[in-house]
Amino acid sequence: MSLEIVILAAGQGKRMLSDKPKVMHELAGKPMLTHVLNTARQLNPSRVHVVVGDRASLVKAHYDGDPDLSWVEQAERLGTGHATTQALPVISDDSMVLVMFGDVPLMTKETLGRCVEMALGKGGVALVTADLVEPSGYGRIIRGKDERIIAIVEERDANETQRSITEVNTGVMAAPACLFKRFLAGLSDDNSQSEYYLTDVVVAAVHEDVPVSAVKAELPEEAVGVNDRMQLARLERHYQRRRCEELMLEGVSLMDPSRVDLRGALRAGTDCVIDINVVFEGDVVLGDRVRIGPNCFVRDCTLGDGVIVEANTVIDGAHVGREAMIGPFARLRPGTELGDDVKIGNFVETKKARVGAGTKASHLAYLGDATLGEDCNVGAGTITCNYDGVEKHETHIGSGVFIGTNATLVAPLLVEDDAYIGAGSTITAKVEKEDLAVGRGKQRNIKGWTPPSKRKR
Repeated sequence: MSLEIVILAAGQGKRMLSDKPKVMHELAGKPMLTHVLNTARQLNPSRVHVVVGDRASLVKAHYDGDPDLSWVEQAERLGTGHATTQALPVISDDSMVLVMFGDVPLMTKETLGRCVEMALGKGGVALVTADLVEPSGYGRIIRGKDERIIAIVEERDANETQRSITEVNTGVMAAPACLFKRFLAGLSDDNSQSEYYLTDVVVAAVHEDVPVSAVKAELPEEAVGVNDRMQLARLERHYQRRRCEELMLEGVSLMDPSRVDLRGALRAGTDCVIDINVVFEGDVVLGDRVRIGPNCFVRDCTLGDGVIVEANTVIDGAHVGREAMIGPFARLRPGTELGDDVKIGNFVETKKARVGAGTKASHLAYLGDATLGEDCNVGAGTITCNYDGVEKHETHIGSGVFIGTNATLVAPLLVEDDAYIGAGSTITAKVEKEDLAVGRGKQRNIKGWTPPSKRKR
């Protein structure tokens, strides 16, 4: 039996007080819906159907070009049962159907897989439930004397006794498509919200003696849906804690796991150490023995073995070779490629810079659209003037070049191997191998000059 997944993502999210659809609000740097889709795809479904409604065009535009998604629009928001019904016409009768929610982003593939397996094994309806210390806001699982599930009661429709129940419905449900189609066709909106509840499928199944089974989520946060920004923030911390625990189990040292944020994929070698307030985005790869100091931002980059990143450094779209030292207060922008043993010190910025092994720019420099060879020294205050107001131009510097303090290198420019550039020089023409280039205004000392403080008024 093939698996088809329906993700309900049509909610308006009024309590988010936002111009964005609720499912597009981000958790760990990605829309909640993306997390749900990524988990759903790990189950290898034949098709994934996403039911959208409020500002549907914004949701669909974000996933434009994804051929694997089937979009279904719910023109009227008449409840979860009605939303599921909209997807049924494009689902084959002989499929197993798993219903998920676009605002429940932390459900694991293991829990979902057990739910599908239970529905397959018993040929009936399977639910994911959870035990919550504070179940407020969730539908309660009603069990009979034999502990079999007999109903799900939404909190707004529950009496005081039912509200004291701590086992709640997560909303996730699996059943053969033929059962969903039969039960959903008979739903009623006779409730306090005048909506068609997906949970009433359970009542219909019990009425027809169709097996109703439950799989309990291992982690309480799997059940949590997002209705406001406070709930989203709490889920963010759950997510980050889980990711940090995974990293530490893989051998990474985190100085304080509660103060590291992972908003992408991070792979780390042995004996890496990450200090507090470090944020990772995109795809980041750390070699062995990498140390990252406090308050750093690292995105879409590769750091080789033994790299040290000092405090307050930004590394974005860079490749850094072995044993390099970066920072503090450095910024590596996209296109930066650093060789082994390179030193990029405090307040140095690079952009599309290719820097050879052993080269050092220890402080207060800008290297943009530049290629530097090996074992160069870049003095403080050096800049490559790469922009003429219309176009960018490149600077090419050979190996063994010494660049004095406050040098201005006006691109396009070629500086050959072992050349010297005097401090305070503006260089606009080619510097040949082993030449000394000096481009300064002539110094004048004016005798008898009276400073303003001593002038008569």
